[in-house]
Amino acid sequence: MNRKNAFQKSGMFSYFFLIAMLAAAFVPFLFMLTNSFAGEGEIMRRYGALLSGNSDIHTAVSFIPERITLNGYLDVFLLSPNYLMKFWNSLFLTTVIVIGQTIVAVLAGYGLAKFRFPGKNIFLFFVIILSMMPRQVTLVPGFLVLDWMGLIGSYTAVILPGIFATFGTFLLSQVFSSIPDNMLDAARIDGAGQWKIFQKIAIPHVKTGIAALIVLVFIDNWNMVEQPLLYLRDTKKYPLSVFLSFIQRDALGISFVCGILAMVPVALLFLHLKNVLIQGIEFSNLK
Repeated sequence: MNRKNAFQKSGMFSYFFLIAMLAAAFVPFLFMLTNSFAGEGEIMRRYGALLSGNSDIHTAVSFIPERITLNGYLDVFLLSPNYLMKFWNSLFLTTVIVIGQTIVAVLAGYGLAKFRFPGKNIFLFFVIILSMMPRQVTLVPGFLVLDWMGLIGSYTAVILPGIFATFGTFLLSQVFSSIPDNMLDAARIDGAGQWKIFQKIAIPHVKTGIAALIVLVFIDNWNMVEQPLLYLRDTKKYPLSVFLSFIQRDALGISFVCGILAMVPVALLFLHLKNVLIQGIEFSNLK
């Protein structure tokens, strides 16, 4: 009986803990969503004092606007195209990086998983180390290399390091390793060439892993801040994530709207591919 009561108490604790985690994640979103329908004047009256840097100021957080208005959305989508342009900058940079990194990761991951060549283990070791290394560590040497190549200031300076990031290669090398070698040997005996084996057997077998990689790379690069700030010189080329990383006194209300705008692609991608993401990570033996 005591064991049953302990189990019930443990279950209730887990239940309340999950509710607390859900609230911690959902409340900031709800705050941003409701305040995106408040006017700029109301936003500045409520929260503008926080930007003064005075620690003695206490501001009450409100989830209900005094007057609901769509002026913020009107500014972002029609009156101030600069913000919407930053959204398209984000979409362009992220899409190119996702496509490029996926192609590189598929080819390199398959090679590491199913080919033997001198120095393979050393190469895989460096891939793992670079995957674990914080991105901030490589910003300065990356800047020096890109500056030597004459790419600083162009989108290529942001896209190129993203395409050749090693995380995707490491992830897909684990996914391709799950393919039985005897399956590929049987295809070779039947006369299939290496490209046909790769195209007809390997790729279909790991498609959930590839889909998971696409989701993870999209989310990671959609939220990038340091690379555009360091590698781009024209503020018009900045993605939306850079704008959101700074609270601007003259556009505090716009920040709420842009925050909602920035969440839409990630939310849609996750809602449509969440099952594929879970299956792909489990399939990669990284669980």
